[in-house]
Amino acid sequence: QVQLVESGGGLVQAGGSLRLSCVASERTFSSYARGWFRQAPGKEREFVAGIVWIGRSTSYADSVKGRFTISRDNANNTLYLQMNSLKPDDTAVYYCGACLYSSCTYYIPAHASQYVYWGQGTQVTVSS
Repeated sequence: QVQLVESGGGLVQAGGSLRLSCVASERTFSSYARGWFRQAPGKEREFVAGIVWIGRSTSYADSVKGRFTISRDNANNTLYLQMNSLKPDDTAVYYCGACLYSSCTYYIPAHASQYVYWGQGTQVTVSS
């Protein structure tokens, strides 16, 4: 079964930057879109950003617009999340998921139920 493996998390001071990566265990794995989600202790998993796998469409949560940038490398089947101007509220475990519904070709869902193949996540901690 395909696995999505997240990396790049760590401890950073407020205002700092991190770049997360998400690699599919099988290079031939394809999906219509991929997304980043995060989950803080005691909270539900929430949408952060998403990108279609073919095309240019992206989507961001209001809380990260202007600070985070999602991108992809199709050749290496890798998803990225560049996080700048980090805040303590960004502290969470970050996960990537894949959307296998054809509707994700043109609509990036913001609900975790629309994504599969979640990885183990990578911890991001932002200190004040």
